[in-house]
Amino acid sequence: MLLMDTTWKRAAGFVAACVIGGFLVAGLLAPAAALGSTVTVASGRFFDQLPSDLDLDPPARNSQVLAKDGSVIARFYSQNREPVRLEQISPFMRQGIVAIEDSRFYEHGGIDPTGILRALYVNAQGGRQGASTITQQYVKNVLIQSLISSGRADEVKPSAARTIGDKLREMKLAVALEDKYSKDQILQGYLNLVYFGNGAYGVQTAAKEYFGVPANALSLTQAAALAGVVNRPGYYDPLTEPGHVVARRNEVLDQMLQQGYISTVQHRKAVAAPLALNVQPSAQGCAAANSPYFCDYIQRLILNDPAFGPDEAARRKLLYQGGLTIRTTLDPELQKVAQEQVNASLRPTDPLQRGAALVSVQPGTGKILTMAQNTIYSPAPGPGHYTGNLTLPETDSRGNPLHGAGGFQIGSTMKPFIFAEWLNSGRSMATRLDGSVRIYKAGFPWKNSCGTTTGSYDPALGQTPLPNDDPYHYHPMSVLEGLYRSINTITFQSATRLDFCNIQKMATAAGVKNGHTNKPYDLSSIASLIGTQDVAPLDMATAYATFAAGGVRCSPIALETVTGPKGHNYPVPAADCTQTIDPDVAAGVTFALKPVLTKGSGYNIPVNNDHDIFAKTGTTDGHTQTWTVGATTGIATASWFGSYKGFGPEWANEHITINGKYYAGLDGANIAGTQWARLMNAAAAAYPGGPFPAPPLSMFL
Repeated sequence: MLLMDTTWKRAAGFVAACVIGGFLVAGLLAPAAALGSTVTVASGRFFDQLPSDLDLDPPARNSQVLAKDGSVIARFYSQNREPVRLEQISPFMRQGIVAIEDSRFYEHGGIDPTGILRALYVNAQGGRQGASTITQQYVKNVLIQSLISSGRADEVKPSAARTIGDKLREMKLAVALEDKYSKDQILQGYLNLVYFGNGAYGVQTAAKEYFGVPANALSLTQAAALAGVVNRPGYYDPLTEPGHVVARRNEVLDQMLQQGYISTVQHRKAVAAPLALNVQPSAQGCAAANSPYFCDYIQRLILNDPAFGPDEAARRKLLYQGGLTIRTTLDPELQKVAQEQVNASLRPTDPLQRGAALVSVQPGTGKILTMAQNTIYSPAPGPGHYTGNLTLPETDSRGNPLHGAGGFQIGSTMKPFIFAEWLNSGRSMATRLDGSVRIYKAGFPWKNSCGTTTGSYDPALGQTPLPNDDPYHYHPMSVLEGLYRSINTITFQSATRLDFCNIQKMATAAGVKNGHTNKPYDLSSIASLIGTQDVAPLDMATAYATFAAGGVRCSPIALETVTGPKGHNYPVPAADCTQTIDPDVAAGVTFALKPVLTKGSGYNIPVNNDHDIFAKTGTTDGHTQTWTVGATTGIATASWFGSYKGFGPEWANEHITINGKYYAGLDGANIAGTQWARLMNAAAAAYPGGPFPAPPLSMFL
């Protein structure tokens, strides 16, 4: 081995001496000995002084986002590359690239003086022939990738600008590379690194994009075509210059025949074959994802988390170049149902431009199972185009952007938290309150030990008395009935006996927070009792999942694992499931919300009631925002339908026709309720709901 190394280094020294000393003609016309031992020795010393280290960091790799079943949601990359082992590459491809690019690959030691001299001769005669070995080409590509991956792409030199010093350095590095790696390792690295045009880096990606097959399935004609492309990807472009590609392919086949890789019969059939492309263009990022808004959420989780780098630039580089495998919690089958339902509620391009959204979490784990909305994920102007996520708050808990819409007024879906505090304070759900009380004058002594709560419903001030949704329930009834029938006047009467500070704490314990600020739900105004604050659907699903899990709140999570290409596991956020609400209180709430679907505000929602399931509807002023939120022990879902573009009178959902149906006033049980029910019905088999525990008898006394 030492003798071989010395031989090739001396050959390299000879070539270097010719180039540096201007002895190209002498090198062509005279034997090496004629140059004299002094020149040869000096050139060897010069060559030995060149750097021989080469950083073979893995090239930029694709990162994949996977659903819970392992199916691909999206890919991220700066260069579309999917490295494979040499045995996963067709033998025709390996033979073809050697035949056309470096026929002496398995004979030389990194540089090929014979090939260089032959190239000099051909070029001197007016021809065109390169002399770089596959090893040198690999070195050149590695150096280029190193500059690109370090953010120095502007330092990459075009071929015409490369100096003799650049080429000599590549020679030295090629020799060093051959000392360290086997020929097969070098060939594998080269085939995974080289560019095949049209954004395809590496043979696996090129095989899939141009012929729709993996690299191991490339036929002789396909492999020969790809082997010809690498020389000049722009000129030998399969998409725009198929004639050039066929001519070059046949040159490759000629060389394969001459070098004994294929038979005459194989050659004859191959050169007569058409190019036969089967173009499978790949796309990356969330715009190409099958669940684009969930994809964008995953992207933001990576870009916002210091576990993936010291700043966003470093995290973005890791995501787009680091070859991450990101396994998520998304259920692809249920997600398909969710997307179908929101699109059925209103087409993305419908002139009404209302939004529909569904988001589901698993009680007791916090795993996000669905995240869908009826808009088109695109920043370009167009009907229904919108990149904001209708299910998310604006930012995460650290203030980093989530691209969320920030939530919407939640209407009567706020009422269960007031009811929960009623029970938590030791009161009975059977207590009867006067539902006819509609006037609360300014200065009413609301109790708020955290601050001040103000507001009034006072005709003396020109204000309308507190309204209910219908005129038939302004009378005494139990707190329980007031909740499942969604009677505003009963909610207010119960609040007169409670501390607003404790109501706020109850909502926070469940997971409710302001969708714009991440602060606790604001109860400084009495109007907030009936949901005038914006909360993100994801947080509403989380809060109702807390009740379904017996008072155990789990932070919503979307990441299962994040793994690098060498098996490194990155830390991902945990759900931090914690008992935040008394189990008896949670049992009381679930008990009280089950009748919503049989005789309360959601009696007409088409949900399967053959198992324990609860829900609450919500509608805001002008019917602008409508909700149904509910759960079984297996799944909790927040469903929203309304305006995401504005909140003025023009966005009110009154006297409106949607999908051919007229609504005098849309409410939460209508479109939001229907899409919620269809998703929950579809989820029942995979996420079966067990019975909720019964509340203690004391809650009825």
